[in-house]
Amino acid sequence: MDPRARADDERLPERLSTAGRALAGCGSADRVAEALRDLVADGALVPGTRLPEEPTSSALGVSRNTLREAFRLLTREGLLRHELHRGVFVRSLTVADVRDVYRFRRVLEFAAVDGPHEPAGLQRVREAVDEGRAARGRGDWEAVATANTHFHSALVALAGSARMDESMRHLLAELRLAFVVVPDLRPFHEPYLEDNGRIAEHLEAGERGRAGRLLASYLDRAEAQLLAAHRTTGEQPGQTDR
Repeated sequence: MDPRARADDERLPERLSTAGRALAGCGSADRVAEALRDLVADGALVPGTRLPEEPTSSALGVSRNTLREAFRLLTREGLLRHELHRGVFVRSLTVADVRDVYRFRRVLEFAAVDGPHEPAGLQRVREAVDEGRAARGRGDWEAVATANTHFHSALVALAGSARMDESMRHLLAELRLAFVVVPDLRPFHEPYLEDNGRIAEHLEAGERGRAGRLLASYLDRAEAQLLAAHRTTGEQPGQTDR
């Protein structure tokens, strides 16, 4: 199990209970899967975390059958894995996964940056930039990572496509699992805070080409950093635990 999973074990019931209250009795399998996916995307569920069926269903306020269906959905998405006689765990990403996530990110984010943008959408992009800078001011680098996912979600939302938004939510949840191999979040995330700000400024000025070029460089650098971190852990390209 990853050390972060051990450190978070005591907080897991509280986080699941909070997610359960948000479900407010509307606990379909899709809604439960969405709640768990959000916990992954926000860094509350890290690779190696075990999700025992009975306490998890109780904390979320849903039936075990509903939880099992949610688990199946998230296993198909690559966020969870089932181990025979051991249960369900949050899975780790492989080198191949990281490459594929970034391949699809480029499709979604470049398409969104290249289209027309509504002022309300640009405001959400700006708010995510401000969120990241505020978290940096507090020295909360996990919150900086979360703000960064909000920034990229807001970028894709500029396209006004519900299908693109849903795809991006899945991708960013997967990507958060990749960060577990980064030993220090500050040097990884801090340089991108100002890149986020510059991308927002270009979009606000209608400079879509400049925003796209900066985003291309940004994603290339981020992917290279994550791949290097994964290789440092000893994983071989293409290795998978699915």
